[in-house]
Amino acid sequence: MSALAHTLLELEPPAQPSLTPALRELYDSDLAFPKRGSRPYVIANFVSTLDGVASFMIPGQSSGGTVSGCDPTDRFIMGLLRASVDAVIVGANTVQDVNPDDLWIPEFTYPEAKQLYAEYRRALGKPQYPLVVVVSGKMRVDLKRAVFRRPDVPTVLITAGAGETALLKGGASEMPWPHTRRLPGDLNGFVSPATILNLLHSEFQVGTLLHEGGPTLLGQFLRADQVDELFLTVAPQVAGRLPQSNRPGVVQGVEFSPPQAPWWQLLSIKQARNHLYLRYRRKTGA
Repeated sequence: MSALAHTLLELEPPAQPSLTPALRELYDSDLAFPKRGSRPYVIANFVSTLDGVASFMIPGQSSGGTVSGCDPTDRFIMGLLRASVDAVIVGANTVQDVNPDDLWIPEFTYPEAKQLYAEYRRALGKPQYPLVVVVSGKMRVDLKRAVFRRPDVPTVLITAGAGETALLKGGASEMPWPHTRRLPGDLNGFVSPATILNLLHSEFQVGTLLHEGGPTLLGQFLRADQVDELFLTVAPQVAGRLPQSNRPGVVQGVEFSPPQAPWWQLLSIKQARNHLYLRYRRKTGA
């Protein structure tokens, strides 16, 4: 078994080994996350083109797989991060943009490592799959999608306002995991990231949370200063934008002034072929 990625730079190796030996060899280093205690430790995982496009916004070609070119190392890292956490959070629009059969479980992105991911989760003392958290103010999402119909994939739907009514009309009561939580939202139906994290921590015992977007939901978490790390795959292609284009970057729906813009500390750089895999930690007090 050989490494899928080559580590170019590792500034802070974990003090204690966490990965199983086979996964450590594939990843070409170890991987571990601290605990915050007061709320889940939040890591985000995204892919973008060289010019910062996170989605082509073309029907059937809007997912991150189109941006990465279905790069196997990107898919492996995505699965590894899912295997490392207690829950994965995504926005309803992201759910709608991908294939109806998509599942936010480790082996869905990289089935070759299914057994390795399973052994790793057992070693961490975690259940078979992480909790899948879908967030939307209005919850316009098709509940017939596979992720809502798998009895072995626990799912919670977090919504505000009219979203709960939409879920009931859409068949939420028939789901194998009828976890639906209505939380207070603002005038646009957005639920506070801090409120979401408090719920996941207190009710579902989530200690580590993987944020997989989309860009608007990530923007809300960044504005609320609720993201601790960012894993970013840089794909070697240029997508471009027209003035009227709706192609989003990694962050959408929020902008920062120079004094308020979050800064990040580089932790590692990995490389496979022409792709780069970057890991950053949010700098505090910057």
